[in-house]
Amino acid sequence: MNQEILRTQHPSTEQAFTVLLSPTRRGARLARLLTVAHLGAWGLPSESAAHIVAELAANASVHGRVQGRDFQLSLAVSGQRLRIEVTDTRGDSVPPGPGAVKAPEDDHAENGRGLLIVEALADHWGVVPGPVPRKTVWAEIDLVR
Repeated sequence: MNQEILRTQHPSTEQAFTVLLSPTRRGARLARLLTVAHLGAWGLPSESAAHIVAELAANASVHGRVQGRDFQLSLAVSGQRLRIEVTDTRGDSVPPGPGAVKAPEDDHAENGRGLLIVEALADHWGVVPGPVPRKTVWAEIDLVR
């Protein structure tokens, strides 16, 4: 039997990890790698979470970037749910929330689909403004389906 499936049935009740990362491509990549490493250490599946973190961290690096200010990645497991939060320091640049994200009109556009991926993979997600000058984009994944 697949051990990955067995692990998703009994996640830890409380785990947390938070880190500040530079708002660069390297910082976004590191966010994804750290997510995979921590979820693996906690015995949890990481594929969906890695994709969500990659998109949110890329957005923080591109749209939430303020020179000299890092973005924050937080992972928390509580009960049967994983919560991912990415906080940046561009509270004035708030993305559309759940249900309001639209695909780019140009089918050949190279960007503009990140939040659609988050919406497809997360069970719940949203945007929380503040405290000034920050905003947090969060996503939750139910660990037992």
